[in-house]
Amino acid sequence: MAEGLVPIRFMEETVQPDSSTRPLDTAPRGATIERKTRETTVRVKLDLEGSGQSKVKTGLGFFDHMLELVAGHGLFDITVEASGDLQTGGHHTVEDVGICLGLALAEAVGDKKGIYRYGNMVVPMDEALVLVALDLSGRPYFAYEGGPVGESIAGFDSSLVAEFFRALANNARMTMHARVLSGGDAHHTIEAVFKAFAKALRQAVSLDPRATGVPSTKGVL
Repeated sequence: MAEGLVPIRFMEETVQPDSSTRPLDTAPRGATIERKTRETTVRVKLDLEGSGQSKVKTGLGFFDHMLELVAGHGLFDITVEASGDLQTGGHHTVEDVGICLGLALAEAVGDKKGIYRYGNMVVPMDEALVLVALDLSGRPYFAYEGGPVGESIAGFDSSLVAEFFRALANNARMTMHARVLSGGDAHHTIEAVFKAFAKALRQAVSLDPRATGVPSTKGVL
């Protein structure tokens, strides 16, 4: 080694956990909601820490499939048991499932400490392209633009997509924007909406490893 030069020592870098930024310890985040009216009987069980398992029976096959997509792509465990006056159409059943799922979500996230709060996703489904953005703000608001109307898929009226998500957003007390950026086949478009919702919700309810409190400068949501 040349005179006057200091040898360079390479050291393995290690990262020590910082207790001040570790996520809060949380109990299992889930809820069960039951609702009975003269029109429907609905029971919903939601586990935010699930693995994508679902058990869904509403009497509307296409709607069942969409709820299974929410579970699978959001990695939530979801059970939905619904019976109602399907002879008059699916409106009451779809809306009441949305109400129950929204209430279950609100209960499952609790005081919202440590969550990301916001989530968004753009999902393609062949020719369809859909954007969903969420804020678990405590302020219910729902906007849906460009979705199919007046079409029926296996007896499921496409207008019920808006009814479902409006009921869910209002009862979860969250802001939700869903925009169909490129439409096409009604099945593809609606499926993209549910998948984008699932992915955005997964982001919003996930625990932020750097957060220790409520994700708001006001200190409460």
